[in-house]
Amino acid sequence: MDDTSLPLQDKLNLETARISWPELERFFARGRVLDVSAELDLLEVASALTEDDIDKFTGWTASKKVQHLQDETAKQWVEDDSNLWAVVIAPWVVVQNKQ
Repeated sequence: MDDTSLPLQDKLNLETARISWPELERFFARGRVLDVSAELDLLEVASALTEDDIDKFTGWTASKKVQHLQDETAKQWVEDDSNLWAVVIAPWVVVQNKQ
């Protein structure tokens, strides 16, 4: 079975991987990192972004469950040497810190 017949969340799951801060830093510098709250499902957020689900995104951004990565959070990830889960939905890197 090729991945063109897979449901979107399954495809995204195959593209999801751990990422370290040094790998993520240049995307952060460009303002291309979206931070997903640990209470949300990373794949659901990535799917909504892929499908342009404005209603879901509006709710998540209004409640700050999805937002541009904040400087304070980035500093904490550097200090903690956090390993993060990420999936690329160009031009975004959608990231979640699941500790």
